[in-house]
Amino acid sequence: MPAAERVLLRSVTMWLLLQSLLLLLASCLRSAAAFPKGCYPSEEEGLKTFRCSNAQLTEVPRDIPNDTNKLYLDSNRIPFLPRDAFRDLPLLLELDLSHNAIAGVESGAFQGLTDHLHSLDLSSNRLVSLSKDTFSNLKAKVNLSDNPWMCDCRLQELIRTVDLAAGSSGGIVCESSAQEEHVGKAFLQVIADTDFCNVYKKTTDIAMLVTMFGWFAMVISYLVYYVRQNQEDARRHLEYLKSLPSKQRRSEESSTISTVV
Repeated sequence: MPAAERVLLRSVTMWLLLQSLLLLLASCLRSAAAFPKGCYPSEEEGLKTFRCSNAQLTEVPRDIPNDTNKLYLDSNRIPFLPRDAFRDLPLLLELDLSHNAIAGVESGAFQGLTDHLHSLDLSSNRLVSLSKDTFSNLKAKVNLSDNPWMCDCRLQELIRTVDLAAGSSGGIVCESSAQEEHVGKAFLQVIADTDFCNVYKKTTDIAMLVTMFGWFAMVISYLVYYVRQNQEDARRHLEYLKSLPSKQRRSEESSTISTVV
């Protein structure tokens, strides 16, 4: 091959290689630009990981790669988890939402994660109460420790539906409770002696009985008033009949008797 052709071929090859590198760099820059500031993808132990720890986030990012296996959203300012917040992450195995400001979780927030998710960390947030349907069908180990829980029947029903992470149950402490002596105690310790839902049921039953008795008393009072009023009207009518001439009185009495019958 002539020298000129070899130089030309080498130049074309270098140009194609440079073009490929530029395209790859542009692609990487576009991908990086799509992620929120402080978030980046990586690979840990063969699992695709997306880290957004301490990134000042106030909501769950939307541009998380849908093949992510481990997602770290800890140490941010997220206050609320809306419905379908993670529906585009069907391969998610671990989700860390600890150390945020989460005070509310909408029903269906973890919808789509039931098949694969095996670890969910909601510790150190601002959770006071959650619906028992929040973790419906979720098979993951859940950490609910270090939240300002209100100890009541609602929390008792929630705990019955959750598979708590090992060692985390002691951190579910009563920040408030209908009974002052429960405040500051571990919830599982409290419900060993107190059935909040049974107490609630008894209170409801008593309230219902009181209401029914009130209505019954009102009905009886009305019937007594009605009978007495009719007796008074009948007495007055009889006195009126006695004051009439005998013939007219007999006619009126006959009429009255027919009416009564």
